[in-house]
Amino acid sequence: MARTVQLSKIRNIGIMAHIDAGKTTVSERILFYTGKTHKLGEVHDGAAVMDWMDQERERGITITSAATTTTWREHRITLIDTPGHVDFTAEVERSLRVLDGAVALFCAVGGVQPQTEQVWRQSEKYNVPKIAFINKMDRVGARFFDVVADIQSTLGGNAVPMVIPIGAEDKFRGIIDLVEMKAVCYDENDGATFTLEDIPADMAEDAKKWRAILVEKCAEQDDELLQKFLEEGDVSREEILTIIRKATIERRVVPVYCGSAFKNKGIQRLLDGIVNYLPSPEDIPPIIHAKEEDAARCHSDDDAFAALAFKIVSDKHMGKLTFIRVYSGTITSGAVIYNSSRQKEQRIGRIIRMHANRQEAIDEALCGDIVAVVGLTQTRTGDTLCLRDSPVQLESIEFPAPVISISIKPASRQDNDKMGSALHHLADEDPTFVVSFDPETSETILSGMGELHLEVLVERMRREYGVAGDVGRPEVAYRETGTSPSEGVFKYVKQTGGRGQYAHVVMRVEPMGPGRGFSFENEVKGGNIPTEYIPAVEKGVISAMHKGPFAGYPVVDMRVVLLDGSYHEVDSNEHAFTEASRLCFRKLFMDSKPELLEPVMSVEVTVPEEFMGAASGSICQRRGRIDSMDDQAGSKIIRSMVPLSEMFGYSSTIRTLSQGRGNFTMHFEHYEAVPFSLAEEIIKKRREQNKIR
Repeated sequence: MARTVQLSKIRNIGIMAHIDAGKTTVSERILFYTGKTHKLGEVHDGAAVMDWMDQERERGITITSAATTTTWREHRITLIDTPGHVDFTAEVERSLRVLDGAVALFCAVGGVQPQTEQVWRQSEKYNVPKIAFINKMDRVGARFFDVVADIQSTLGGNAVPMVIPIGAEDKFRGIIDLVEMKAVCYDENDGATFTLEDIPADMAEDAKKWRAILVEKCAEQDDELLQKFLEEGDVSREEILTIIRKATIERRVVPVYCGSAFKNKGIQRLLDGIVNYLPSPEDIPPIIHAKEEDAARCHSDDDAFAALAFKIVSDKHMGKLTFIRVYSGTITSGAVIYNSSRQKEQRIGRIIRMHANRQEAIDEALCGDIVAVVGLTQTRTGDTLCLRDSPVQLESIEFPAPVISISIKPASRQDNDKMGSALHHLADEDPTFVVSFDPETSETILSGMGELHLEVLVERMRREYGVAGDVGRPEVAYRETGTSPSEGVFKYVKQTGGRGQYAHVVMRVEPMGPGRGFSFENEVKGGNIPTEYIPAVEKGVISAMHKGPFAGYPVVDMRVVLLDGSYHEVDSNEHAFTEASRLCFRKLFMDSKPELLEPVMSVEVTVPEEFMGAASGSICQRRGRIDSMDDQAGSKIIRSMVPLSEMFGYSSTIRTLSQGRGNFTMHFEHYEAVPFSLAEEIIKKRREQNKIR
């Protein structure tokens, strides 16, 4: 199939920002002005095209990244609107992995907000060129130039204003285009209508000042242009466009635009900036083989096919949709492709160009396309797709580990049958959603990036799969251990009229150091217990340790020594010795002054310095011990040990305490004794659950 749009006229971009900066509203205006939609969809009305999920429309936030394709000035723009909430950071991560450029959105009032820093770091990780759009210039407290300074100081971006606002707050009526040196004035009743006018006299000096800054920034990027600037004091429009485009693609500058998406102001100039300065697939370096650096694929239809699967969606009509970015070559419907990540061949059923949740079937996907395909049932997020005779392995996508868990159980027997399938589909879609089963507590554990993340997934399970579940916090996997040696004897004797049961053991139990596990030693002399029964004795001890007599939790860090015993020629057998040792261990363990152990986590909290006091206080309130405090890149890192039982809900706590700018990681370190007062409560509750008497 002949290419209808030149590769140089393709823009694959995403819109990224802190929550409530206006990403979806900007996306809706882009679709409207480019002719993709003919009616403006508003987030507050629940009518936004890009927020198509019921929960997105009800909550007024973006939950899943939505893709669409439109055109502007004969350029094809594939746009992905990403979520702003930190709980859905995986959606931003995988989108930025496959995009060529991004629009970083800033609230003119809020400036550089916490999640803005996070998505900016994510874009830098993938070397994504950016342009900035300062939105909500009509809001009270709007401060364009302060936000430009924030981008430079907080994010380290070389922000270069391409426009400056005419007025602000309720007096915001347009912008001055510093490239054209014209005023763009918008109709107050219809922001879609604008006129090009001469720059107002009261803003002429400001316009000259910022035009000079723009020209200086251009001159800094090119020695020849610098010489011309020094000689003539100005450069041409074409030279500005060429230099800013080159510098933007190389991530040396960040062009800045402004406007009010809700009032329909400034979007057309933003579209011009996307076309003028953000890269096409041709401008991106060749993709590199993850394991062979000298093996590269050029962005060309003529090179061998290579694509990356970056998103999985379960569609109730189409089945499993796999979103792919084609980096080189072409692919057609019905073609057989090779998944080099899993070393499996699969056939592509259909190729679809997505418009949010609406679909347009196409016959072929070309280099630079972002499309969804049907039929790749065994493909997962981050897999490389290529041809078997020309294999390649692209760098996969790294996702953060889940930080919070809940437990769930089906509301009915009918739900039990469907829950496994529903959880499998949801985990397949979302790499940061992990499902596990805890055999100790018989709970299904759902782990994710935050409480909102898990709340949304449970709600999706109910709405999309018809599965109701009772949600609770997971039970901590406690342990039991003894604190002093104990020695004793036990005889297991049963007579039933026929052949009886007889076993006699003498044992000693003693505690070992933390993390030492279990040790069984045989010190029987003279064959008092035949060798063939020794494994049965150990088996009985292990059986008793699996569900300890103290509170019903597993017993750890104990040494058991078999000292002596006796047997009967006829009545002794393996079962008798297993039971004798099991009951003997239970008796001796209760005499060893048992105590309850709880998992203690190594927790590392990172917060800006001004929130260090609040963060350290929150750790102490959770029975934590602070080990150290260090500086790192302007932030404070607090390292501590905290019981796992106290860490549930901490994700929301640290974000609240640090205005969303703090985060934490944790991993299991060791077990420690539970304070006596808490242990009594835990044991009482456990015995009630398991009916331990």
